[in-house]
Amino acid sequence: MALTTINGIDIDYADVGEGNVVVLLHGLGSTKKDWDLQIPVLSQKFRVIAPDFRAHGNSERVPKEQGVEMMSEDIYELLNSLSIKKASFVGFSMGGAVSFQMAYSHPEMVDKLVILNSGPDFNNAKDAGIDILAERTKIIKEQGFRTLAKTISSGMFPEENQKKWRDDFEHRIVSNDEDAYLHTFGQLMKWGMSDKVSEIPHKTLVIASDMDYTSLDYKKSYVDRMQNAKLVVVENSRHGIVLDQAEKLNEELMKFL
Repeated sequence: MALTTINGIDIDYADVGEGNVVVLLHGLGSTKKDWDLQIPVLSQKFRVIAPDFRAHGNSERVPKEQGVEMMSEDIYELLNSLSIKKASFVGFSMGGAVSFQMAYSHPEMVDKLVILNSGPDFNNAKDAGIDILAERTKIIKEQGFRTLAKTISSGMFPEENQKKWRDDFEHRIVSNDEDAYLHTFGQLMKWGMSDKVSEIPHKTLVIASDMDYTSLDYKKSYVDRMQNAKLVVVENSRHGIVLDQAEKLNEELMKFL
């Protein structure tokens, strides 16, 4: 682990292995621990950089300064500080949004893209996104942040044999600053670049769980609009593909990267 100051805040990151650089970007309310089952595999052949986003994990808590664009600039400046000129980006959920933004805002830094259970237009949810934000805010106010954490983790890892993953993910969520979490979630729901996705030329692998929150049709629709993208569907997997189908995911990542 390492801690460095980027854009005026402390950002924590893992830096493991040698070779071409692969940047792993985690999901909302989580940390670089999303990648516990990927880093040991990828770092055998690549230099893996796995940061905690601002207000997440061990990075500095900044309750009112979130957003996909700002987080992508943090990652850009972090890589610059490490003298990294080009990297492949693997983004899970919110990390996928940041990866899309990186490819658009800083195309020269991006080699390949891997998008896991994510998309280029969270604002496409519109009323649904507002409803989700309102629902999560209501749970926090009426039942507490831990109840929200339990609800999210139980939805991702409902099986009895997934208890450790469920408990670990719940712990990661509840460790968040509540205001920062809600603000980040609100900014994510406003973010979208669906109208720009056709301009992204990078070789892209979109990996979709068959039981993810968003439909396969949604993922197919934006993959079809991209210049150089393909879709792989992983069966018997929910949103938390980084854990519930780690072996299959790692196989696809190594093959593509």
